[in-house]
Amino acid sequence: MSRLFWLSDAAWAAIEPHLPKNQPGARRVDDRRVISGIVHMLKCGGRWADCPAEYGPSTTVYNRWNRWSRRGVWARILAALTEQGWIAETAQIDSSYIKAHRCAGGGKGGPRTNAIGISRGGRTTKIHALVDVIGRPIRLILTPGNASDMKGADLLIAHTMGMKRVIADRGYDANRLRSTLRNQKTIPVIPGRKNRKRKIKYDEKRYKDRWRVEAMFCRLKDFRRVATRYDKLARNYLSAVMLAAAVAYWL
Repeated sequence: MSRLFWLSDAAWAAIEPHLPKNQPGARRVDDRRVISGIVHMLKCGGRWADCPAEYGPSTTVYNRWNRWSRRGVWARILAALTEQGWIAETAQIDSSYIKAHRCAGGGKGGPRTNAIGISRGGRTTKIHALVDVIGRPIRLILTPGNASDMKGADLLIAHTMGMKRVIADRGYDANRLRSTLRNQKTIPVIPGRKNRKRKIKYDEKRYKDRWRVEAMFCRLKDFRRVATRYDKLARNYLSAVMLAAAVAYWL
């Protein structure tokens, strides 16, 4: 059996205030035990039915995961954790493709509603991330894998208000994005595309820090249920990404 994961006292103290209170149920399994089981399943990538008995009944673990995903509990936990400690000087944005397993198909509402698109890599989902100056994720969103990086940037850019600069790669080189950032009094650190007639000046020294957002994606993909999408519903998969981000960077 794989090594079990258990929330530390410090991690539990950080997230416990943000959990639903006074939940019904006779002999209800302890939240700390169930959440530890959920994180274990995100790490190992196994089926929910194979959740180790040490965490309680597998149906209880999955049902609480699914119910709290529907209610936005995991998103609120990450928002509360990031609000307390993120560093607003510099932000970085980027995206990463995630292969959608065949069992991720068939979600209610269709593939586009559930952020699955057809690209050169097959059926994929794209995670768009905004991270702070030391590479900790602040904001995470999903789009279909064939959506452009600029679509994700439009959804992320509102969260860069008050930041001194934003670092991104050439995929985000667009006059509209640069104009929006400058209107926010934010300096865009974005190299120009090679086909631009006029060369774009940017802070090449600070641009070297872009590796932090790429390292963040690598760390998230250590969670096997993040590295491969098995969830049919976009909300459940995004919850997995958010909880993995909270455990990896904020707890």
